[in-house]
Formats: sequence, C-alpha cells, structure tokens
Amino acid sequence: MAATPGKAAPNVGAIPPAQARLPLVDVILMALDDAKAEDTVSIDITGKSSLSDYMVVTSGRSNRHVSAVADQLVKALREAGHPKPRIEGLSACDWVLVDAGDVIVHIFRPEVREFYNIEKMWTADFGSDAR
Repeated sequence: MAATPGKAAPNVGAIPPAQARLPLVDVILMALDDAKAEDTVSIDITGKSSLSDYMVVTSGRSNRHVSAVADQLVKALREAGHPKPRIEGLSACDWVLVDAGDVIVHIFRPEVREFYNIEKMWTADFGSDAR
C-alpha cells in the first residue's frame, strides 16, 4: 500500500507499543483473560525446568471454547511480535498445548484438567511459585 503525500503508510504487522514492552507471560495472561479462559494459573518454573520459564494452565468451558481460547492466544502472540507457537491437540480440543518458547500454555476442558491435575504436580514439586 503506497502512502499518500503528507500521510505515512500504515505500519502493517506493527507490534502494539503497550504489548511490545510486556513480558511474554503477561501477554499470554492478558490474552487468556480477554478470551474468557477460566481458573488460569501461572507457575514460575525458571531454573527448575529446561522446558520453559513459565507454565500456564487454564480452562475453557467446552471443546469449542478451548479451541477459541487457543486461536485467540495465537493471534495475540503474533500481534505482540512473538513467533508462531507450536500447537498440539486442536483436533479434539480436550487439552490444547501451546508452546510459546519461554511459556508453555495448557488449555483444558474442566473434566480433563481435573483428571490430569498437572498444576498440582508442578506446584507440589516446586513450592508455591504459582500466581
């Protein structure tokens, strides 16, 4: 798109200034809140695991909501300038894993989350680093 005289061309794909300064985990937590994800827990595993710095566990009310939360999270990550994350589990949407590098996000249906209870396992191993 060409700029007209006196006007700058739109900055397509620009990172919103407010999100550009936010840590990745905060971008993710804001996106999950915007998507109406439920019971979100962030666990700081910095230096305790080679997987990532944070693990975020959250729930969607149904398979459709889990899918929508994952889609909205991926969109927010792209808008914040983070590379496309790896995603697993979208075909069933019982448990979707979004690997954003320094943050791994687990989006569950409530029954599946209760069954696996992964946040309890991680917080039990590492103390009370959940927020």
